[in-house]
Amino acid sequence: MSINNDTIRLQNLKSLIERGRTEVARAEATLESLKKQEEEIHRQLRELGVEPEQLDAEIERLKAEIAAKLDEAEKLLEPARGA
Repeated sequence: MSINNDTIRLQNLKSLIERGRTEVARAEATLESLKKQEEEIHRQLRELGVEPEQLDAEIERLKAEIAAKLDEAEKLLEPARGA
């Protein structure tokens, strides 16, 4: 009985190892894909004139610019509201 039990345990371990290898391979493929996506995003940002390290600052600058333009538009429309 012990040999049969040991055989089953060994088969289970082999199965776990194989699943682990499959998961590692899948994770490595995902990581490679994500790295390529990151490189592409960085390339696109540079084409837009933004360095990836400056992205947060650029987003904040654009938010401020949008707010200023909205304020400007509202001021231009104020005379129309009163009419």
